Amino acid sequence: MRASLLQIDVNDSESVASRRLRVAALVREQAGVDLVVLPELWTTGAFAYEGFEAEAEPLEGPTYEVMAKAASDAGVWLHAGSIPERDPEGALYNTSLVFSPSGELAASYRKIHRFGFDKGEAVLMGAGAELVTVRLPETVIGVATCYDLRFPELFRGLVDAGAETFVLPAGWPERRRSHWTLLAQARAVENQAYVLACGTAGTHAGVPQAGHSIVVDPWGEVLAEAGAGEEILTVEFDPAKVATTREQFPALKDRLLGLDPPRR
Repeated sequence: MRASLLQIDVNDSESVASRRLRVAALVREQAGVDLVVLPELWTTGAFAYEGFEAEAEPLEGPTYEVMAKAASDAGVWLHAGSIPERDPEGALYNTSLVFSPSGELAASYRKIHRFGFDKGEAVLMGAGAELVTVRLPETVIGVATCYDLRFPELFRGLVDAGAETFVLPAGWPERRRSHWTLLAQARAVENQAYVLACGTAGTHAGVPQAGHSIVVDPWGEVLAEAGAGEEILTVEFDPAKVATTREQFPALKDRLLGLDPPRR
């Protein structure tokens, strides 16, 4: 399976409309790969809190339309990162969109863990409540977003729902880049799953971004890692390695806590 992670430079000098069209063109250039992944809130910037209200859009708004067409044109599965979604009642959510190669919406995921410690995203946006998986021909992906990476119970839930590959868009800050790499590897090892984590590059709202999008295998080995700038990270990986790893080292079968009822 081939995946391309598009580490987009999100900066204040480019308009949302221009970036949307530029990114759509980059998605079309990935024709021939199986899965394309975009970062979190790449239209506005994950730390550009002041713009969330103005740039929020319906689920089937302009980003949805442009990304659905790009996925269809390229014939790829597309995790289109996330958008600031406004629901019909006016509430905002950090919502990820996943499109099939025909351009149909395969799934949407409202970010469960909001970042900000009682400010920013944590107070401006509502929290999602549902775990989301998507079955691709080659693997089952579990969807998470940025700050979710710090909460291992979410990933355990995705494994219980059948996930073999975690796909995580992010707008992770440079000052905590070491955590980004460490946690991506930890989530892969403890769940014996692939992690495809796609971040943003550049500086927006005064916050330098970590970049360094990363692909980790079920043993925690880094298969590919981007640098700090805008980059397309393309990697080949074998989804069958998940089942092989779980058979050869069946640690997940020894779980006792968090099960209902607990195994004896």
